[in-house]
Amino acid sequence: MARLFGIAGRSGQGKTTLIEALLAHYRSRGLVVNVIKHSHHRLELEPPRKDSARFRAAGAGEVLIVSPTSWAILHDGPEPSFDALLARLGPADLTLVEGYTRVDLPRLEVVRGGSGCGSGYEALYPHDPRIVAIASDLVLDTHVPVFALDDVARIAAFIGESAVEYVVTDASADNAA
Repeated sequence: MARLFGIAGRSGQGKTTLIEALLAHYRSRGLVVNVIKHSHHRLELEPPRKDSARFRAAGAGEVLIVSPTSWAILHDGPEPSFDALLARLGPADLTLVEGYTRVDLPRLEVVRGGSGCGSGYEALYPHDPRIVAIASDLVLDTHVPVFALDDVARIAAFIGESAVEYVVTDASADNAA
């Protein structure tokens, strides 16, 4: 079982910047926070001519890359289920999830002015009942709490109160993930 909370928003709104600030905030309080981020791009942790990329290109099922300070597993193949990926993570006090919009989680949307709002930008919160709060530099007319983008302490407290216990139910279906 894991405590999860989602961070949502259109591209360029500041999700990554907010997550970085939240991670620093939680870490300063001794909490371990994992992050799951969905990407639509091919993952490359090393340049194409380095060993791990060459091993993958040669057909390795998985490449485990290790250094004295970190490690990563790269697996080429179909995208595993969210549950299978979550089951691979180590223990944490909280896991923040960016993307995975089909997973039923409460989410905070990041809405930033000056980056498309009002000119074709469509916020998610009016149409997504899983958006339970917003971090913004705008004044918004909504029924959910709106936090200033830089009010990391209040956002972190809200997330701590709103995170849900998530039980992995389908990890065995993707044992190669």
